[in-house]
Amino acid sequence: MPSLTEWKVPPAFQPRSEDYRFDLDRALMSVVGLHSIIPPDAFSAETLGTERAGNGVVIDDGLVLTIGYLITEAEAVWLHLGDGRVVEGHALGFDFESGFGLVQALGRLDLDPLPIGSSAATRIGDDVVLGGAGGRTRSVASQIAAKQEFAGYWEYLLDEAIFTYPSHPNWGGTGLISDTGGLIGIGSLQLERERSGRAEHINMIVPIDLLKPVLNDLRKFGRVNRPARPWLGMFTTEIDDRVVVVGIASKGPAARAELKTGDVILAVAGEKITSQTDFYRKLWALGSAGVDVPLTVYHEGVTFDVTLTSIDRARLLKAPRLH
Repeated sequence: MPSLTEWKVPPAFQPRSEDYRFDLDRALMSVVGLHSIIPPDAFSAETLGTERAGNGVVIDDGLVLTIGYLITEAEAVWLHLGDGRVVEGHALGFDFESGFGLVQALGRLDLDPLPIGSSAATRIGDDVVLGGAGGRTRSVASQIAAKQEFAGYWEYLLDEAIFTYPSHPNWGGTGLISDTGGLIGIGSLQLERERSGRAEHINMIVPIDLLKPVLNDLRKFGRVNRPARPWLGMFTTEIDDRVVVVGIASKGPAARAELKTGDVILAVAGEKITSQTDFYRKLWALGSAGVDVPLTVYHEGVTFDVTLTSIDRARLLKAPRLH
């Protein structure tokens, strides 16, 4: 396999060992590079591509925690270790609600797991490290800039995500490490915020506390062992306090109902929605996947009602190749 692209974090942003109360270099050895290959006919290939690269964190013997979009529908996964070795992995599981993904190494990693910390115990302003594969030169000395709700356009909601600044340039699957050396989150996105009249990049991190209730299920079943949330297959955003459709997933319920980009979602089951988070919560409150979802929609001067039959989005995904 080709090695991952050579690059370095600028020295001014790299973490320094003397600034932390734990063995920084030892902790960063637990972060590995991750490279996955996805079949061209996979459902997620259209939006996420057929070759994905990022990071993962060893949390148990041979078990690597990453962000799920890196391994969704992967037919091959490779783990790149700090000493130059490349070990094949298997995409073990993915949790749609949190966004976490698990990879099982198929060879020996000989790496110590990073201890699981507590994301709830963190505070705004805490010094943290966003660890990337490759040690200090691939990691960022950062701070917790915010802890707040996050709604993603792909029918995704975290009650309290962690946001860090400065941001990591190769954020996917990075390990957020507390000032005591515990894993407190996994890097998911890079976002832009405006502060003092200028734009700056921040990272959105999935808090590690969301892993604890689902880890055993992901290891045993590859998914969380409870009914899935209803999924409509639409991408939305908030524009002028309105929830606007900005994309439609092929083969999903919204596509079958012929909803279109530009549609405005006004209500769910007759209840007016006031925000994207309100939309998701009202949608998921109707029941589990398969439930009918009555929507009130506005399009080019016309308001109409339409009922979508929701599905479990996992049904559209290819199962990971077993070894």
